[in-house]
Amino acid sequence: MTAREKTMRVVIQIFLILASITMLVPFIWMILTAFKTVTESTQINPFVIFPTQWITENFTEVIDNMNFILLYKNTLLMIFFRVVCAVLTATLAGYALGRLNFKGRGLCFSLVLFQMMVPAQIFIIPQYLMISSINMTNTIFALVFPGLVTAFGTFLLRQAYMGLPRDLEEAARLDGCNIGQTFLFIMAPLTRSAMVALGIFTAVFAFKDLMWPMIINTDKNMLVLSSALAKMQGQYTANYPQLMAASLISCLPMIVIYLIFQKQFIEGIATSGGKL
Repeated sequence: MTAREKTMRVVIQIFLILASITMLVPFIWMILTAFKTVTESTQINPFVIFPTQWITENFTEVIDNMNFILLYKNTLLMIFFRVVCAVLTATLAGYALGRLNFKGRGLCFSLVLFQMMVPAQIFIIPQYLMISSINMTNTIFALVFPGLVTAFGTFLLRQAYMGLPRDLEEAARLDGCNIGQTFLFIMAPLTRSAMVALGIFTAVFAFKDLMWPMIINTDKNMLVLSSALAKMQGQYTANYPQLMAASLISCLPMIVIYLIFQKQFIEGIATSGGKL
């Protein structure tokens, strides 16, 4: 390795370290604010970073005032069903659009691309009217409804299936497999990495979703973590230490899920070439 290559490696490593620190600053600031008083959290003094006295009353008050068990349950159910529905429908649609020849395939794929180009906020009113017409507001199904199908997932799985060689299908056909058996036993297992990536994206997007849960579920027993945190923000004032404490508690499910499925997360993101 030449001296220039060593220098470039050091520069790249320093840049990556600085970028990592920059990304961690908001999370660290949230943790520090959760242990401050309201006065300390709102004072304009850039040199006061750490709290003068570490207090835990913010966490106890938030836990007493908010039913986190119920919020965790609603959030995890929404994430679970959205991931299952997205992976299932995207896998089927992606295989059909990527490997099967039928009339109107180009039109169907154009509609998928059109949905990806249109802002998701445009669909909120029609989706709300559909849920309201069947009297399913304030339910888990209402939270899952926008994630029953995913244009991004369909596109991702279509590209994954198109990258597989045709010889696999021909060999399966010679062995007597029909289309369903070829898809289920030959093609689908080979796109597992793309499915994992789609599951990761869907879970993160569902966890961060704020507008739809606030619109469709107004019952306090059907709130998710994002909408419950948003309701803590007052019209004129806000208790930022308690808000940060509740945000820190709300992050625990995703942190635990990441620690458990860390290997699958990294493989899925690396395989798809995407970013969160």
